[in-house]
Amino acid sequence: MKKTDESCDLRPLYRRKDLGIGRRGKYLEAYRSGTNLVLLKPEVAKAFPTEKAVNEALQSLIDIAQKSTGQLGH
Repeated sequence: MKKTDESCDLRPLYRRKDLGIGRRGKYLEAYRSGTNLVLLKPEVAKAFPTEKAVNEALQSLIDIAQKSTGQLGH
């Protein structure tokens, strides 16, 4: 028998009417402001477990590429 977490408010079954009215374009403003989500492979996520780690690694690759090609700026 599974133990249930009493603080969990998930229902065993959802119906469309239970979800309320959807709103088209709900996340459009965030998307346009530059939000960028990507799915990492599990082995990449293990090597770079935080947003900061991913950004630092990618920035270092950008810096190396720019130095090797002689291009400046980001």
